[in-house]
Amino acid sequence: MTKQDLVGVVASAAGVTKKTAGVASDAVLDAIVKSLKKGKNVTVTGFGTFRVSKRAARTGVNPRNPSEKIKIPAMKIPAFKAGKSFKDAVR
Repeated sequence: MTKQDLVGVVASAAGVTKKTAGVASDAVLDAIVKSLKKGKNVTVTGFGTFRVSKRAARTGVNPRNPSEKIKIPAMKIPAFKAGKSFKDAVR
């Protein structure tokens, strides 16, 4: 399912236009991104939790030259943990 498919489903379920549903879904996604940028978790009850995970610095291998080692810096990455009802629905 693409973003446009999702917008279409939201529009028909809510009885609004696709443009309005697109604006609403963009607002939700932007709010999640802004909260994660601030380091805050976003919990959607019954769906799951978005959080920022920290990945430590490590040494890797250059794929073009496997004998060469490269340093991969520490970074923050987004993570998602599905909620119980979401897991149960998929199972």
